[in-house]
Amino acid sequence: MKTEMKFVPVSHSWLAVNPHPKGVVQFIGGAFFGTFFPMFFYRSLLQTIFDHGYTIVIYPFNFTFDHYAEAGFLIREQYNVIPEIVRIATQNPGYEFTKYIDDKNYYWLGHSIGCKYISLLEGFSALPENSEARDKFIRDLITENPETKTFTADAVIADVEALINQVRRDYIQAKKLVEYYIRKAHQTLNQRIIPTVQEATISRIFIKGQASVLLAPVNSGTDSAIPKPLAAIVDALGLGVKPTPSLTFDLIKKAKLFNLLGLIAFNDDKKLAFNTVEWFDNTYGKENSSNYHPDYQDFRFTRNGGHLRPLGIRSGNVVFNFPDSFQVPVIEPIERRILDFEKYVTNLLSSLEQKRREKDKE
Repeated sequence: MKTEMKFVPVSHSWLAVNPHPKGVVQFIGGAFFGTFFPMFFYRSLLQTIFDHGYTIVIYPFNFTFDHYAEAGFLIREQYNVIPEIVRIATQNPGYEFTKYIDDKNYYWLGHSIGCKYISLLEGFSALPENSEARDKFIRDLITENPETKTFTADAVIADVEALINQVRRDYIQAKKLVEYYIRKAHQTLNQRIIPTVQEATISRIFIKGQASVLLAPVNSGTDSAIPKPLAAIVDALGLGVKPTPSLTFDLIKKAKLFNLLGLIAFNDDKKLAFNTVEWFDNTYGKENSSNYHPDYQDFRFTRNGGHLRPLGIRSGNVVFNFPDSFQVPVIEPIERRILDFEKYVTNLLSSLEQKRREKDKE
């Protein structure tokens, strides 16, 4: 019998637990749609992913120019959600939960500005563990970037150190809770095959080793939210978007961590995501690039549609799409939408899982 995708609130997020999961897809949507009722606006895509065998977490985010702070909130939210997934799975007979206790089985899926937050979490994952080396990494990054005159390296270092300390406390607490729920399940449900506590491998802060799929990624700046003349003034006062698009790109290049990356662009998305997608193509897709990944082309697709193609509201056997492309009908049969777009997302998740397994064997 087909399992119903039912979202329940957990911490600040929304969770739909799959009884027999391949892993967990953590979703961050675009501006507005990703904040207000994402389980409604992205229903078709999320349903397909759920039906493909994944538990889904939807992370909300606030409208803010401080993307550093919001990325920090998102990673801390992950460590609030993970123990709850394990708790729900261990308390429901017939639910499998071994996938939930290894953080390599957690994936990231972003749309539009949501992809920038995933990129920042990737960048944070590359920070050296040694504090002195970490300070040098940040100072070099800021010194090399011409758009960082409005804030100092010392301020960024202080913010990063505070975030790392808090995240480290959060993930230690998350691991303890996971182990507690496993132990409790072992004591109360002896008829089930329960793994030992030592098998819980929630062991990494940030998202190192977790695959990411980016849908129409946008690395936006202040001028994406307010008119350019005013945006320039806001940036000059040091009140604009942090980090700037240029600094974000530099962080991604310096991190050299996007080894498990899938990207889908849309051929009518000529304005919002075009520059960001072009940057990824030039950085990872060209052999003369220092960040070139031979696998990039295998994980890069272009599909029909505009920037809002990932949005789709299901009703019966059809999906209502947002009319931002002449290539995509407003009313579309579910089967056609899956074949034209959504199967490429699930295929990427499966391919990246296989790639991760291969890397683990190296």
